[in-house]
Amino acid sequence: MGEVQNRQQEQDLGQLLKVRREKLTALQEKGKDPFRLTKYEVTHHSMDIKERFDEMEGRTVSLAGRIMSKRIMGKASFCNIQDLKGNIQSYVARDSIGEEAYAEFKKYDVGDIVGMEGEVFKTKTGEISIHAAKITLLSKSLQILPEKYHGLVNTDLRYRQRYTDLIMNEEVRDTFIKRSKIISAIRRYLDGQGFIEVETPMLVSNAGGAAARPFETHFNALDEDLKLRISLELYLKRLIVGGLERVYEIGRVFRNEGLDTRHNPEFTLMELYQAYTDYNGMMDLTENLYRYVAQEVLGTTIITYRGTEMDLSRPFERITMVEAVRKYAGVDFDKIHTLEEARAAAKEKGVAYEERHKKGDILNLFFEEFVEEHLIQPTFLMDHPVEISPLTKRKPDNPDYVERFEFFMNGWEMANAYSELNDPIDQRERFRMQEEQFAQGDQEANHTDEDFLNALEIGMPPTGGIGYGIDRMVMLMTDSPAIRDVLLFPTMKTLGKESQ
Repeated sequence: MGEVQNRQQEQDLGQLLKVRREKLTALQEKGKDPFRLTKYEVTHHSMDIKERFDEMEGRTVSLAGRIMSKRIMGKASFCNIQDLKGNIQSYVARDSIGEEAYAEFKKYDVGDIVGMEGEVFKTKTGEISIHAAKITLLSKSLQILPEKYHGLVNTDLRYRQRYTDLIMNEEVRDTFIKRSKIISAIRRYLDGQGFIEVETPMLVSNAGGAAARPFETHFNALDEDLKLRISLELYLKRLIVGGLERVYEIGRVFRNEGLDTRHNPEFTLMELYQAYTDYNGMMDLTENLYRYVAQEVLGTTIITYRGTEMDLSRPFERITMVEAVRKYAGVDFDKIHTLEEARAAAKEKGVAYEERHKKGDILNLFFEEFVEEHLIQPTFLMDHPVEISPLTKRKPDNPDYVERFEFFMNGWEMANAYSELNDPIDQRERFRMQEEQFAQGDQEANHTDEDFLNALEIGMPPTGGIGYGIDRMVMLMTDSPAIRDVLLFPTMKTLGKESQ
């Protein structure tokens, strides 16, 4: 029964699509091909008219958008037009637009894009509307939109056909408009703090600055293998060496990793570097930046995500990794002095480690196992072990640890910051240790970057630096459950590959 019904639906759909193409052909034969039109003068958007009705009533306006519904009632009809800012009803009467134009209007389909010129009024039922005086078909829709009241709910189809998703789901449009406002607010804040925005290479010979596997490609012109960048760090630090003092970049980076609700292989990262400050300065900047953006975009410093409130107005908690592991795992790494003691503690607590892991690596494994999920309110997790921080300045009073923090909200890492390592001799040794780890099987280890070391030898001032995950920030501020919900075109498996 189901197969017969599906076959019938396919036949019905095919007939409807055929009718739409026949309508287009008829228009073209009459010299009224909508695709030949090149522009339309728009004076107002739907919500502008609705919000300013008192001053707009009786005025003639011109707007354009997509027909989302139609009601034909003899000599007069209603349709609903959707544009960037919302939707508005239009009253279309034969006596107002003319008999020939009305006959053509009746053949328009839901999904067609039209220009509408007319007078603003309010119907007897109180709905703000446009009394159409002229309608122009600007584009013919040859496909059929999803059924209005059920919308587009298939998530795979929504991500693959974001254009349809944006048409059918108002909250999706709102999310991406809000994303744009978040990034604009970030730029306003940093520009006001004296930072300059720069752009650095995406194609690099040495993809360093983070623990991640890069995508690899080949540049034919130079017959050279290149990688897509995994971070922005090493080039931005070169600019600090060059004397720019305060720089930032918002850009795509690429990591050859898995897909899940918080990870996409290409994502938006912002990194900034400020000369003559340290990681404490980066903490202050982060608190102020997050508060500013939330207030500007959301109108509040309280973020509610999936029912959980996070308060940006209070001072963010600051806790060291050792303190956090002691608090949540009951293990005090201040009292663990050797690798053997660290391994024994891991075995006792059921924390799996690899043979190559040193004491600091095991401390970090404890953090990931026992602490991360508890960091819901804004928290700076500070002072990481040197083994997992190859680009960070050591703490002067405790060289086993570095001046680094990760910023957490909702149990997620939102940012990663350092007092940047500016000692070229120490940096070379860190790179050497990273090369050893790569040789032992760590595919995410950094490789030695001789040009970056040369820049450090020229001289880099004391510097604070930080990287922010912009997509996660947008997720929290738009209450979006998955990273794909805040990426207009997330990475998807190519259709047809599943069966290969």
